[in-house]
Amino acid sequence: MSSVLRILLRRLGISVIVLIGVSMLIFAIARVIPGDPARIALGPNASAEQVANLRAEMHLDESIFAQYGYFVSDVLRGDLGQSLYTNRPVTTDIVQFLPATLELVIFAGILMVGLGLPLGILAARHRGRWPDHVIRVLTLLTVSAPSFVWAVILMLLFAFYLPLFPVAGRLGDSFDIATVTGFLTIDTLIAGNFSAFLDALSHLVLPSVALSLSGIGQAARLTRANMIETYDKPYIEMAQAFGFFPSRIAKRYAFKPSMIPSLTIIGLDFAAMLGNAFLVEAVFAWPGLSRYGVAVILRKDLNAIMGTVLIIALTFLVVNILVDLLIAFLNPRIRHSTRASS
Repeated sequence: MSSVLRILLRRLGISVIVLIGVSMLIFAIARVIPGDPARIALGPNASAEQVANLRAEMHLDESIFAQYGYFVSDVLRGDLGQSLYTNRPVTTDIVQFLPATLELVIFAGILMVGLGLPLGILAARHRGRWPDHVIRVLTLLTVSAPSFVWAVILMLLFAFYLPLFPVAGRLGDSFDIATVTGFLTIDTLIAGNFSAFLDALSHLVLPSVALSLSGIGQAARLTRANMIETYDKPYIEMAQAFGFFPSRIAKRYAFKPSMIPSLTIIGLDFAAMLGNAFLVEAVFAWPGLSRYGVAVILRKDLNAIMGTVLIIALTFLVVNILVDLLIAFLNPRIRHSTRASS
């Protein structure tokens, strides 16, 4: 069995255990939040009999262990229950709202990698000189404030004082695009409407930048530190002694070894954007899963809370598995460990 396959199987096993632990923890926390879900769902004018009937239907009149047993049984059948907030199956809500959040997080991740890594490389190549100092100051600013603070700042600057970008939503009211994938940047291209595509991109700019700024700063600072450590290696000094161009040294000899330790943190930052998206989506009225999650938490919609948390946890685990596989692919010591041991 190859080392990469062993890593995959081990991560899958750990992920199953983590999902079970997360589901138990959130299930218990959701049950101790003040308020009666049945009463909140039916409203203050509902009779005691109506509330009692709904509680029985939701198994709230049974022990928490029995309730968890019902929940696990339903999940194994692919049923996350009915949302009291939308009066629809939770799976239907997730299918509707998840693509918006994934689109936002993916664009933010592209910005994080596309800007953070080059800035870190540039700072390392010019260590101790003005580009390095400027990048270090700017990245320190980006990591010193949470995403929702940057969301408010960007909204004030580029939506109100300088009205360059839309302030809310995913698409202008003048466009009517059929939903195919749920990703508006893709659906607009499928529809052949380039104006709608540009409008969808303009709506993505501010929330994706706000969500990615902290990650850009972390990626740049981490890449800089790893590149500087790599530049001090003997084989880099030998390449410099042979007169290789700095660009060749950076791309061929320093970049790949520096990226291996950085990828883990970048992957964690990418997955953490799902959590940070809660407040960013609220600021920009972005109709995604995070905003939906806030709404169902405030209404103590137990089924929707569990479904939202499980999907976010599952996405987090999938991202980490992919990062581990990428590290194993890039690191020859891991990739060829089985061959060497045999």
